[in-house]
Amino acid sequence: MTPEVVRRHYLEAMGITAWASRYQLPNARPTETCEWDDTPATPTPPRERLQALLDDVPAPRSAPAEAQTASDEVTASPAAVRALLEEHQAPLSKPEAAAPAAVPTPSEAPVAKEPLQFGVSCVCIGRRWLSIHAGEIDASEQRLLANICQAVGLAGGSLPEVMFFKWPPMANAFEPEDPLEEAREGVNAFISGAAIRQQWQLEKILLWGADATDPDSASLAKVLDVDNQQSRTLELPVWQAPSLATLLHSADAKRNLWPALHALAQDWPVPDRDDH
Repeated sequence: MTPEVVRRHYLEAMGITAWASRYQLPNARPTETCEWDDTPATPTPPRERLQALLDDVPAPRSAPAEAQTASDEVTASPAAVRALLEEHQAPLSKPEAAAPAAVPTPSEAPVAKEPLQFGVSCVCIGRRWLSIHAGEIDASEQRLLANICQAVGLAGGSLPEVMFFKWPPMANAFEPEDPLEEAREGVNAFISGAAIRQQWQLEKILLWGADATDPDSASLAKVLDVDNQQSRTLELPVWQAPSLATLLHSADAKRNLWPALHALAQDWPVPDRDDH
């Protein structure tokens, strides 16, 4: 077979229509003479005809050993082309479906941890004992605290300005991994910083509001982590009493607290001349 016929077979096998002139057009260049195959095309698919042509082509001579490359993929032999065609002819196998990601059940789904929210008021008595109250204490509660200190002889009854601390410091500032631990570190840092600035020598915590059920008191109790009259967060002993609001509105609460206040006064150190 002439190269022109082989070329046409290749083009037809690849699905490319080849056009050739069968008549002499005026002033046209004569068509090269070749053996035209006028028999009707067989109904075999083009891909199979191309494979038959590849089978008729002799295998290329092997190059000398010193000239062969390290990779066999460089030489595209008819057998390699036939294998590639057979691979494309084979039905495509469906890829293995990836295992669906495990969807956590409602009980296993991670629960969003919101930071604790509370406020705490602090008054340092004689630069030694820190009076802590959940939330903000008003003027009447401050007067009651001053009267109690004066009645039992704590620091002469004079009190410094109340400090208020709110947690978290900024709303929606972050999402803590452990809200309780974050709050404990925040309160510890606030009180430790105030003690350094004011030159406090803290020896005891007076915690007011042990009977309260408001959210601030409940959160503050968790944050201070009081166990066996000791705050694990502040590493100081704790004395607990009802809230000042309860004492303001209940004479019985004042009467019941009076012996405990007198016992507390026995632990008060001898005041220095510079104590306020």
